[in-house]
Amino acid sequence: MHILDDTDRAILRYLQEDSTLKTRELSERLHLSYTPVYERVRRLEREGVIKKYVALIDREKVGKKLMVFCQIALKEHSLAMGEKFVEAIMAIPEVLECHNISGDYDFQMKILVNDMPEYQQFLMQKLGSLENIGSTHSLFVMGEIKNNSVIEV
Repeated sequence: MHILDDTDRAILRYLQEDSTLKTRELSERLHLSYTPVYERVRRLEREGVIKKYVALIDREKVGKKLMVFCQIALKEHSLAMGEKFVEAIMAIPEVLECHNISGDYDFQMKILVNDMPEYQQFLMQKLGSLENIGSTHSLFVMGEIKNNSVIEV
């Protein structure tokens, strides 16, 4: 892993603000020539510092008005059952994030659906079909205070 210098950090900050910036635009902002900036961006991608480029979508404008944090406790904590649970969760599109956590629950998921009936259907049909779930606890988001994808570098 290459240690990030000030130029690498500046590239990452600019790309987090606007991932559509072209190399020429980055080089102008950094006051560097095209080739070194191009090579740095490619290295950051190769090394996995830049994982991917995405478009951030306003969830409400596409009908995903209900955000839920769902905590899951597993019945059994064997490696095989844990892997089976993770594999199943990876295939469910409503689950945006899933984190293995400590405490009373084993996992916390961030779920987006249209409304409460769709969440009920999600719980009954998708989560309910997974064999190793012992219990769930749902927390419904009433208002979003801060949602930021920028990592300070």
